[in-house]
Amino acid sequence: MRKVAPIEERKADHIKINLEKDVRSALTTGLEKYRFVHEALPEINLGEVDTSLTLFGKRLNAPILISSMTGGTPQAGTLNRRLAEAAQATRTAMGVGSQRAALENVSQARTFQVRKYAPDILLFANLGAVQLNYGYAIDHCRRAVDMIEADALYLHLNPLQEAVQAGGDTNFKGLANKIEEICRKLEVPIIAKEVGWGISQRTAKLLANCGVKAIDVAGAGGTSWSQVEMHRAPDEFTRELAATFVGWGIPTAEAILNVRKAAPKMAIFASGGLKDGLDIAKCIALGATLGGMAGNFLKAAAVSSEKAVEMIKLTKRQIQVTMFACGVEKLESLNIGKLVERWNDISK
Repeated sequence: MRKVAPIEERKADHIKINLEKDVRSALTTGLEKYRFVHEALPEINLGEVDTSLTLFGKRLNAPILISSMTGGTPQAGTLNRRLAEAAQATRTAMGVGSQRAALENVSQARTFQVRKYAPDILLFANLGAVQLNYGYAIDHCRRAVDMIEADALYLHLNPLQEAVQAGGDTNFKGLANKIEEICRKLEVPIIAKEVGWGISQRTAKLLANCGVKAIDVAGAGGTSWSQVEMHRAPDEFTRELAATFVGWGIPTAEAILNVRKAAPKMAIFASGGLKDGLDIAKCIALGATLGGMAGNFLKAAAVSSEKAVEMIKLTKRQIQVTMFACGVEKLESLNIGKLVERWNDISK
C-alpha cells in the first residue's frame, strides 16, 4: 500500500515545487492566437481609461484576481499575509488555497486568516468539491467561509490531479447534485474552479444548472498539476503516470469561449498561464470578468508585500495601456470586436 503524505507535507511540497521546478503544461493558453486591433488615433485620454468594476458587491480597481494558491504551512501563512496586504493596497480580488488542512487541523487556520490584513477586498474561500463525496457537507463549507470571512466560496475541481497522485480522492460520481445542494444552502455565492485543465461546454452547462455564480476556467497553458505531482511522486510508477498528462487539457482561451457559449450569463474568471495584463485584457475581450494569475504574484510575495504591490500595479497598467491603444475607455467596451485572430491574418 502506497504511503499518503499528510496534507501539510503536501502543501509544503507544492510551494517548493512551484517556486523551484518547471511545472508548465506542454500546451499553450491559446491567447497567442489573438491580437488587439491597434488604434493610432484612439481619441481618448489615457488618464481617463477606467479599469474598475463591481463584483459580488465589492469595487475592484482592475479585473485582476490573485488566484488561489496556498495555505496550511507557516511559509504559506506568510505568503498569504503578503498577498492580502498587496490586495488591500490595490483593491484586488484574492483567493486562498484549499482550506481542508485547516478544517482538519484547526491550528492551520491562521495561515489562511488574512481578513485582518485586507478588510475591504473581495476574498474567496476554497474547498475541494470532491470532498463532498468524502464526508464534507454544508457545515464544512460554512466553516471555510467563516474561517476567513470570505465573500464567496470556491469549490475546486481537480479530477486529473487526484487520479495521478498517490492516495488521491477519485470518486467524483454524483458530485453535481451535491454542488447544487451547496449552491442552494450556502449564504454566499459558489464559484466552481478547475485547477489547470480547463472547462468544457458540457461541464459549464452542468455547473450553471447547479447554480454556481461564476466559473474559474483555469485552463491549460500554465502550471500543470500533473507535473507538480510528478515531482513529488513516491515511486516510478506514479511518476510516469503523472508525466503522461503534461499535454492534457483545454487551453484557457478555448475554455473561456466554452463557458460563454454554454452559459452566456455566467461570470467567468480566466486563469491558467496568464503572463501579464495584456493576457488578462485578451481574456476580458473574450468574455471573462476577471483574469487571475498565481505564479507571478507568488514569486513576488516570496520577496515582500511591496514587491507584490508592484506586480499588481504593473499588471493594472498593462491592462490600462492595452485599452488605451485600442481606443477603449471603459472596461465593459473591451470586447471580442477588438480582437483579431492571428491565423486569420496569415490565411488571407
